Amino acid sequence: MAHVKRLAAGLALLAGLGVRAQAASIPLEYAVKASYLYKFAPFVQWPPSAFSTPNAPLVICIAGPDPFGGALNEAVRGQRVGSHPIVVRRVETVRPGMGCQILFVGGEDTEEDLQAVAHEPILTVTDRSRGGIGGMIQFVTVRGRVRFAINQSAAQECGIAISSKLLGLAVSVNK
Repeated sequence: MAHVKRLAAGLALLAGLGVRAQAASIPLEYAVKASYLYKFAPFVQWPPSAFSTPNAPLVICIAGPDPFGGALNEAVRGQRVGSHPIVVRRVETVRPGMGCQILFVGGEDTEEDLQAVAHEPILTVTDRSRGGIGGMIQFVTVRGRVRFAINQSAAQECGIAISSKLLGLAVSVNK
């Protein structure tokens, strides 16, 4: 419950403060999405094979155009998920074995990129509000607010378990 409260409080804080310095050069929408990306992590359980060591970094990869600018780096600065420090990497090519635990695919090749890691234990996130399709989590805009939908069956197929608390916050869940 504490994680859910922190997620909700963090997002309210972002919206309330206008995401000052960290996102001054990007739209508020992407500052909120950047915050969501790393705040999903405490609600996700990856199989042990997803990390090389028990304290290896949790890597968030951004494929395609990076809509977050420095906001994502600022949001994760000093953050950890359990014993895992959070690291952000921008990648040009999506391929199996790339070492990401969370992959945001925002470019035009969304379907191709998702297929490249379809059987990997990588939480895939897309932006349906910008035409993206098919990630395990898809950002959507509902009444002008950033929300998300979850494809739970796609996550389960890759050995990823998503907490019922996060499922409860989604606008829709594909079971």
